[in-house]
Amino acid sequence: MENSNTAIKGQGRGAAKEETLLRGIPGSPGICVGQAHLLDRGLSGAVRKYSLAQEQVQGEVNRFKQAVKRAEMELVRLVKQAPEELRAQTYIFEAHSALLRDKSFYGKIIETILAERVNVEWALKKTVDQITRVFSKIEDEYLRERAADVGHVQEMVLRALLGAENERLGGIAKRSILVAGDLSPAETSQLQLDHVMGIALDRGGRASHTTIIARTLQVPAVMGLGEATRLVRDDDLLILDGTRGLLILNPREETLERYGLLKHRFEAAQARMAREGRLPALTRDGLAVSIKGNIEVLEDVVQVMDRGGDGIGLYRTEFLYMRRDSLPTEEELYDNYKQILELIAPMPVTIRTLDLGGDKVAHGIRASGAENPALGLRAIRLCLMEPEILKTQLAAIYRAAVHGNARILYPMISGLEELDQIDRVSLEVQERLSKENIPYNAQIETGIMVEVPSAAVLADLFAERVRFFSLGTNDLVQYTLAVDRNDQEVAHLFQHLHPAVARLLKNVADAGKAAGIGLAMCGEMAGDPQCVPLLLGLGYFDLSMNPQMIPVVKSMVREMDLPGCEAIAQDILRLKTSFEIQRYIKEALGDVLERVFPNGGNGGPDNGDGNVKP
Repeated sequence: MENSNTAIKGQGRGAAKEETLLRGIPGSPGICVGQAHLLDRGLSGAVRKYSLAQEQVQGEVNRFKQAVKRAEMELVRLVKQAPEELRAQTYIFEAHSALLRDKSFYGKIIETILAERVNVEWALKKTVDQITRVFSKIEDEYLRERAADVGHVQEMVLRALLGAENERLGGIAKRSILVAGDLSPAETSQLQLDHVMGIALDRGGRASHTTIIARTLQVPAVMGLGEATRLVRDDDLLILDGTRGLLILNPREETLERYGLLKHRFEAAQARMAREGRLPALTRDGLAVSIKGNIEVLEDVVQVMDRGGDGIGLYRTEFLYMRRDSLPTEEELYDNYKQILELIAPMPVTIRTLDLGGDKVAHGIRASGAENPALGLRAIRLCLMEPEILKTQLAAIYRAAVHGNARILYPMISGLEELDQIDRVSLEVQERLSKENIPYNAQIETGIMVEVPSAAVLADLFAERVRFFSLGTNDLVQYTLAVDRNDQEVAHLFQHLHPAVARLLKNVADAGKAAGIGLAMCGEMAGDPQCVPLLLGLGYFDLSMNPQMIPVVKSMVREMDLPGCEAIAQDILRLKTSFEIQRYIKEALGDVLERVFPNGGNGGPDNGDGNVKP
């Protein structure tokens, strides 16, 4: 979303001020009203370069090593003192600690000091700038956000070098909305929730570790505002809407009244969903819908279970490859899969094979030099070009499947030839495990991600070869509409509710039902409450999503009945434009969506002309 702000003329509180609407990225849902507490603690902008005499160089290297040790001690302290609700997220601090010693960070800085005879602050800044430039070119949002982690580690080392004291976030004496250029996960974890009502940041995105911490703590947050620190002053009155990604500066009286009503509705809905989160997702006429969670790391399993998930619908295994200097071994993968399967048993875990390549890189896996990596050597294409990688994964999954309910999901399948190749690799793996007398279970369900239009078109042929389809709508929409959702010029064209997407979903559903195989969805569309009636009406009764959305979608399911959903799906399939579909959903389901997820649908307080509406 492009950052922008709108000044709304009107009387403010006290002195006449203009109401200003800042648009950012929804980070953590919720609404709060309070006074601004402006933080300006960045040290990297003040770094200057100076040259060293040869006899000073080793001392500078030693100064850097000591600073790293102090930063590591601070991270250890944070892990030990993490509040109970953050125990599952301490891997973030551990990742920062690992980054401190990473060769591309630690080694490069020492190398720069020695080679260029410059001060450590400048060597640190130069290295981080280089790493950030590389990350900024990555298409995948999660990986792009890892540049922020590098920046947070840089600030920790700079503070240790300069002896700068961290502003004590826990010592803020009043209930405030924090406004800053950025906050590190370490700083966010130290917030005292009875003092801090919300967070507004110039930088960051949905996938940043700071966002993850804010969601875990249930602190409303808006990221990527761009210029909040320039426009906001200490003690300014603010409204922060973390659900829609809005920050309102100097709100008018009528705006405050409207948001007071929205806040009450949102909090009442959140309390109801917390009470009902573990109830089954049954439609009014008794249809059971499976609502699962998407996970990236072992610790995410706890979030899925806490929110009443029915299992893991998508385990993104690439993150086991990306935070290390070498490829994981079969034993390491087996241990990880086994832990997850045992933790959530008897519920199912769908393990997706490696979806790396193109713009997602890891040590030991060759990077593509293609101009358009999204269409290049990635996912199953890469694994079939490097079959030893696929063999290692399959062996680990087959072995772990002895301990729980596992399923295998292959990403980016575009043709039947790929399934033929996978079958040959799978047979080799099973023969090797049998020969070595290693216990394994290969009698598990195998499915494909339908995320390439050719797979959707050929769904009837694929349905003869697999046990289930899982639709990855993020890529399916992108490829179908030829829209890069990360390109600000065309991101508005990225529409889940597009007639072409709806027709492809129907084609896949019809093929799956005719063959009697499972129909699942694990893309963002599955976690969008307004899409639930269409999906149920088409026959998608197995939905997997961000764990945060599990209670919301379960609540939406309980508002529906199957005949009504089938009628809605048929109506949508007759519509010709995305606008017509959105208007239809608003008219047909507006009241239900507002009741289930107030201020969380496509409607909301900003109607596009700068006027704030409930």
